Amino acid sequence: MTKINTHRIKQKSVTGFTVMLLFISSLGFSQQKTPAADYFVIENYYKVKWGYADEFIDLWKTNHYPLLKKAMEKGDIISVTAYKPRYHSGEDTRWDFRVILVFKTVAAAFDENLTEPYKKELYPDTEKYKKAEQYRFELLLAHWDVETNKIPLP
Repeated sequence: MTKINTHRIKQKSVTGFTVMLLFISSLGFSQQKTPAADYFVIENYYKVKWGYADEFIDLWKTNHYPLLKKAMEKGDIISVTAYKPRYHSGEDTRWDFRVILVFKTVAAAFDENLTEPYKKELYPDTEKYKKAEQYRFELLLAHWDVETNKIPLP
């Protein structure tokens, strides 16, 4: 056998072996359950008095988001994503601010004291914090939470 033929046989063997490994590994990945499927997702919608949406969002980012970030650091919350609409809609379907919270577990999502341990650490002036939160809620016209489940698609 010539040196060139030996090299081609080795090259074909390596290529065939690589293709086989890629095929086997892709089968394994496609059958694995994605970690996100086990998480619990809640979408929070806020409808605010006309003209106060930006102020409400600023107060939320100042007073509530730092508490959620602490829960993320602990691992109880996987992610927090916030949105505001680009355009306005009809009054009956209007929302001004939406927050999607991805919790590690259902228990974490419904733990009423999830962020409580961080309040004193982040807001030592509890009276100032309470007044700011009271005002934030005074700006609200409506607030609703939607629990969502991911639907697998073919």
